[in-house]
Amino acid sequence: MLRTTIGRLLTQAAVAVLLAGTAAVPAAAAQETGPADIRAAIEAVPGLRIAEEKPAAPGFRFFVLTLHQATDHHHPERGGFEQRLTLLHRGTDRPTVLYTSGYTVATTQFRSEPAELLDGNQVSTEQRFFGSSRPEPTDWTDLDIWQAAADHHHVVEALRQVYRSAWISTGGSKGGMATVYHRRFYPQDVAGSVAYSAPNNVDDHEDSAYLDFLRTVGTPECRSALRSAQRALLERRAALVPRYQAWADSRGDGFRLIGGADKAFEIAVLRAPFMFWQGRGQAGCPAVPAPDASDGALYGWLSDVAQLPVYADSVANQFVPYFYQLGTQLGYFPVETAHLADLLRHPGATEPRTFVPRDIPLRYRPQAMRDVDRWVRTHGERLMFVNGGADPAVAELFRLGQGSRDSYLFRVPGGTHAARIAQLPAADAAAATAALRRWAAV
Repeated sequence: MLRTTIGRLLTQAAVAVLLAGTAAVPAAAAQETGPADIRAAIEAVPGLRIAEEKPAAPGFRFFVLTLHQATDHHHPERGGFEQRLTLLHRGTDRPTVLYTSGYTVATTQFRSEPAELLDGNQVSTEQRFFGSSRPEPTDWTDLDIWQAAADHHHVVEALRQVYRSAWISTGGSKGGMATVYHRRFYPQDVAGSVAYSAPNNVDDHEDSAYLDFLRTVGTPECRSALRSAQRALLERRAALVPRYQAWADSRGDGFRLIGGADKAFEIAVLRAPFMFWQGRGQAGCPAVPAPDASDGALYGWLSDVAQLPVYADSVANQFVPYFYQLGTQLGYFPVETAHLADLLRHPGATEPRTFVPRDIPLRYRPQAMRDVDRWVRTHGERLMFVNGGADPAVAELFRLGQGSRDSYLFRVPGGTHAARIAQLPAADAAAATAALRRWAAV
């Protein structure tokens, strides 16, 4: 089933596209406030190291950091690793936004929408086991939502020594999910949380909501065009798969993890409708190629929509931790196959097991998502969910309950996986902004 960026294996650049509500740092801003040498204040925090300071726009300073984390927070004496962070410093008297990427962290400057709205600092985290934030040796049982939440808790504890004003947490897609998990285990770490496009796959054995969503989203004409394009792609497999393999060969790449170019191609075709609605919405319908389109047009559309390059080993291996999490706790989304059954060659190809080396055990534990869902409905406080109305990733979404306090669920009509507060209807956008500012006491 799905989970945040969810239907896609993403390159770091593609992940940046999905960062809900991100914006470039403005070219000019008021002077920063705080210690004369914020660098010295940061370096005084135990376990925190400045790896690099990069040029920043006026009024800001930008640092790449590492923070020592326990590999297993239950047993910190057993060793640790360096988690990569970035810090966009605005002023120690400003709110601070904890941005959870869910994957690797970009070391270029950006501000999430909450950081923009609050004119605050931003601390961005790399998820454990991604990028350079991986323990060595690697014990995959140390990758779970509690351990990651404990990482985020330590980040807040460490940097609160410098940034003592209110903290807000946020993230998009898988990062939005990580934001909620952090709050579940450490509810008092921050004053409020904004989760964008965050799936909530409570029962991985009952995923009809995803299929039902894809059968009704958009117009009947667009859904029919997508199904026809899928059939045409698989019917021309003999011509298109060699093209895919030749592309990989030209880069010295391959498909060992997935199990071959033919299997990778089939996976991309199966996931294309989900990723189409997630990334493009109804506006992308005119560009869906007709069944009689040229091989080049069909291949180019699939490569663009389903991101063919990400199934090659050079990228797929970077996302083994993502699919490990899907296969052990987060769950994944199903794909519609009935209209393609006579053309398929690889049963179960889209399951997480395909993307995780066979020597890494996968055992799904359903309790984790049920627990988080229950907590949101019965004890969640100061939570905000912003979803796109055309985004299949949130076909199963976080819902508020009688125990949810000062919390909000917003929907961007026709919105995609990149839904933002700014895209909400005016009254909702005003309410969301007011709640965020109230939480942050600005």
